[in-house]
Amino acid sequence: MAADFEIELKDAVPPLVLALDVGSTASRGMVYDAHGRPVGKRAKVSHSFTAAGDGTSEIDPDQIVEEVETLIDKLTAALEDQPVAGVALDTFASSLLVLDADGAPLTPCFTYADSRCARQVIELREELSEEALQQRTGTRVHNSYWPARLRWLAQDRPEVMERADRFLSMGDYILLKLTGTLATGTSTAAWTGLLDRHTADWYAELVEIAGISTDQLPPIRHLDQPLEIAPKRAAKLAKRWPVLADAKWFAPVTDGLAANVGVGAVDETTMGASCSTSGALRVLVREMPEELPPGLWCYRVSHDRALLGGALNDVGRALSWAEVTLAVDQLEEDELSEALTEEPHETTPLVLPFFTGERSTGWASDARAVMVGVGAGSAPVEVYRGVVEGIALAYARIARELRQVVPQPEKLYVGGGVATGRPELLQVMADAMRTVVTPVTIKRSTLHGTALLALETVAPGVRRAKPERGSALSPDYRRRPYYTERFQRFERVYEALFT
Repeated sequence: MAADFEIELKDAVPPLVLALDVGSTASRGMVYDAHGRPVGKRAKVSHSFTAAGDGTSEIDPDQIVEEVETLIDKLTAALEDQPVAGVALDTFASSLLVLDADGAPLTPCFTYADSRCARQVIELREELSEEALQQRTGTRVHNSYWPARLRWLAQDRPEVMERADRFLSMGDYILLKLTGTLATGTSTAAWTGLLDRHTADWYAELVEIAGISTDQLPPIRHLDQPLEIAPKRAAKLAKRWPVLADAKWFAPVTDGLAANVGVGAVDETTMGASCSTSGALRVLVREMPEELPPGLWCYRVSHDRALLGGALNDVGRALSWAEVTLAVDQLEEDELSEALTEEPHETTPLVLPFFTGERSTGWASDARAVMVGVGAGSAPVEVYRGVVEGIALAYARIARELRQVVPQPEKLYVGGGVATGRPELLQVMADAMRTVVTPVTIKRSTLHGTALLALETVAPGVRRAKPERGSALSPDYRRRPYYTERFQRFERVYEALFT
């Protein structure tokens, strides 16, 4: 195997996989060889969600399809005549769009951050036992899941629901447009909140409560079940992209699953953290937990695996707010870095970083950021450090509940743009979580994970290259009393305001 992780096409070991990632800020693509090494150059098309003060967060689904087609055009052109064995796709999770009987979208794609169904969340929490729901589906009642969002559509846009024929996630729609095949991945189905985590099938009773029927939902495909594409459509794909003529196309997976696999957190011994616009902390398990703590979700991701963890709406988003609002982006980088790496101090404001609401562990959709202890003498860098500490404490709250179910993980691999761009956060995470934190320095670890999942089927038994990692950061136990007190204060403020 080549020493370098990133390689040129001439050094690639077949079979090749073309991986695609539709994220919050861009669609990206990359080709990987049988060892899971990125081949050649990445392709990228930027985009942004349409957002508004009423909770709107959406994007045009056909725009995304065009972006993906552009990525495939660029990547296949660079392959010359080298065949591709698999095409794999991940997207941001918990998306929804509605199609009419002709397959045309009746709605934009609603993203995980769309909170206009807050009233329906309250209604469903009064109707359902959240505890029972969580044990059955692995999810709670929340604005990011489909039950409340479908209720909202029925109440606010009845004309859409009257014409509705199919309800899909973003990745399902992309592959339907490209391949003509209607299907969804197990993890994508799980992130709707409508999947029975024990049977890996649609939970019919909840689907009915949400106001739709199971025949309006796509068939579910596990990780090792490629799509079945009709011969005419396969021929059309081969004509447009000859190197994909014999490729297996896989049902879409969620970016959370791909991110964990991409950083190397593939079993119960290791937690995986994503630090990007949003964030998450997860453990991939082979045994489905019987009982779940109230603060976690558990997504069935295939017939033999589940992903256990919690998500944060605001990581990079919180830091971006702080950088602009506090004008710390005008400081010298050394000054800001020093403020984040010096010994913690009790005058640092306590920040609950829920700028766009909370998912794990309290599921307070309408929560907003709170700052405690800001005084006339509080410098911008101190408040900024408070935001960083607040993010780390939010991860620590998830870790506490994870260890109730999976006590083994002692390692934490972290990937994402924030981990690279603001590495000081990682030491704060290590101190707050009392866990060794190792940054994964490869670019686009989510894309990498998407490719690895497809390679399980198209290149089984081939040893994968290890992703590049930085130096491990150990917790400083002298800081334990400080973060213990911070954690307790965080909990007290949270309980006073959001419970």
